[in-house]
Amino acid sequence: MESFARKNDSAVSPCLWVGTGLGMVLILSLNLPASDDLRQSEPVMVSPSGTVLTLKGAVLTFACLDCMGTLTHPPYEVWRDPHSADDGEKTRKRKLVMHSPSSSQDMADHQFAVICSEKQAKVFSLPSQTCLYVHNITETSFLLRADVVTLCNSVCLACFCANGHIMTLSLPSLRPLLDINYLPVTDMRIARTFCFANEGQALYLSSPTEIQRLTYSQEMCDNLQDMLGDLFTPVETPEAQNRGFLKGLFGGSGQAVDREELFGEATAGKASRSLAQHIPGSGGIEGVRGAAGGVIGDLTRARIALDERGQKLGELDERTASMMASAEAFSKHAHEVMLKYKDKKWYQF
Repeated sequence: MESFARKNDSAVSPCLWVGTGLGMVLILSLNLPASDDLRQSEPVMVSPSGTVLTLKGAVLTFACLDCMGTLTHPPYEVWRDPHSADDGEKTRKRKLVMHSPSSSQDMADHQFAVICSEKQAKVFSLPSQTCLYVHNITETSFLLRADVVTLCNSVCLACFCANGHIMTLSLPSLRPLLDINYLPVTDMRIARTFCFANEGQALYLSSPTEIQRLTYSQEMCDNLQDMLGDLFTPVETPEAQNRGFLKGLFGGSGQAVDREELFGEATAGKASRSLAQHIPGSGGIEGVRGAAGGVIGDLTRARIALDERGQKLGELDERTASMMASAEAFSKHAHEVMLKYKDKKWYQF
């Protein structure tokens, strides 16, 4: 961010704020080339400013406020492609832009630097680097997430503790505004993904595919129903316009027709053979059940008839075999009688 890197600096300059896990805050001064043409060739010079600030616990977040307590957004430069065809247009050249409307003279040569660690929060006055406010947030636990957010046209420090408490502190005075027990951290996914948003909202991943959204602002809770979106906006179907005689005679949009007018028997006479027609059956469901019952009965009777036919065919086979045996016995006895009386004369009988 652009701030005062050293004591008694007269103007703000680009700085890099570095926080360590031991609570040390280092401010590095960045020397950027003044000309846009030199930015493409000359490197950015980084030098230590000698400023070291200390807190308890690992540093989590930084923020910069102007003399009126308004959050100062960091400047940025929009990325552009150096090989693009738009580089020749000098009128569209992008430069470093400060979002804060105040300059160093309007800020009376001082800012507020907000630094929050796992244990405490501090507000320093710049460029004198005087610690104005200190608040020990927790002693038995530690913070998982801390963000400077806007709430009700002001800014505050929102904190999420490992014991499940959500706390908000006013800025720059660090006065406690809210301390409520929300959710003890039992899953590391919550600790890794929890984040605060503006206007009293927070988000975290409750599962690998679900996002939990919560609010700690009464105004946001009151307006929640109005903020819910709809899948579509219901619109009534407009009435059909009256079609005049001249419009139908000399042109205009085609008239809508239905299937009955195109293919029905009412206007076109007898339907063609290739047109399928629906012929409803009699009886509905009961008729279908009755027809199914009749078919089942016919099948049962046919099966019984087949069984009876098979039984009769079996009896016929047995009778045929018995007749064949009787015929063979009769033929045998006839042959024996013929052999017995073959050589005898008529008068020997």
